[in-house]
Amino acid sequence: MRPWSAAYVTGHMQALLHSLGRMAQKPLSSAMTVAVIGIALALPTGLHVILQNLQGVSAGWENTAQMSLFLKQDVPPEAVESLRSRLEDMTEIAAVMYITPRQALEEFRDSSGFGAALDSLRENPLPAVLVVRPRLEFNDPQLLQSLRERMQALPQVDMAQLDMEWIERLFAIMEIGRRGVLILGVLLSLAVLLIVGNTIRLAIQNRREEIEVQKLIGATDAFIRRPFLYYGFWYGLFGAMTAWLLVNVSLALLSGPVSRLSLLYDSARTLSGLGLNASLALMMAGVLLGLLGAWAAVGRNLREIEPE
Repeated sequence: MRPWSAAYVTGHMQALLHSLGRMAQKPLSSAMTVAVIGIALALPTGLHVILQNLQGVSAGWENTAQMSLFLKQDVPPEAVESLRSRLEDMTEIAAVMYITPRQALEEFRDSSGFGAALDSLRENPLPAVLVVRPRLEFNDPQLLQSLRERMQALPQVDMAQLDMEWIERLFAIMEIGRRGVLILGVLLSLAVLLIVGNTIRLAIQNRREEIEVQKLIGATDAFIRRPFLYYGFWYGLFGAMTAWLLVNVSLALLSGPVSRLSLLYDSARTLSGLGLNASLALMMAGVLLGLLGAWAAVGRNLREIEPE
């Protein structure tokens, strides 16, 4: 028989619909199995979506990373403006703000409360400062450190200061989150395999006599295996659909409080849900796990069933 003959395709369609009908005959147990699979898939998926939203928020935080270049006292204003123009032309830098010594002194006066003491000074001790804001794509701790060293090497710069601690903490937290989601996803994927495998094993045991009769009349293992594989297909697909629904319902319940919190911080940010690509990936992962769990269970249990 050719692999894609009409009889071959018809046989698979019959097995596909037959397995769905078998599941419908036991709606409660099937629904419970699908719900457990859906919850197992929803947990890493939901954490992944939350992490993606946190990364979107942190993108705005990263964009506020700044480097302060304290210039030498003997640098004239014309040289400062020239240096500012050269820095703005660099690909790593998004913007440069020039703070004159007079502006720095006024800002320090307003924030320190030592106005009378500052008035007694004969000259301004504060240097000119260039506040450099790197571009978003260069807001990596190593790239920022390299940029700081380059700025420090400039002849007009007395000291280049960059607060790296909070940036390193942010990236470390994000990396922990990504690895945590990956580990949880692997563990719960194994749980889905066990759930599907155990469900298929019970289905095989319930149809043991039917399988023995099929083997007696010459049915091949591939023919007998086919409907059980489609059991796994349906369980994986329905479990992934349940996970998709759980994640989106959870995001919908959280969207209101998140929007109100964003307004308090003068932001219009909202939670982003599963996109098309992520939804398709979830469905494919559910189907794949269902098929793998069914294949493992069928391969092991069919060998133990032989007609007497």
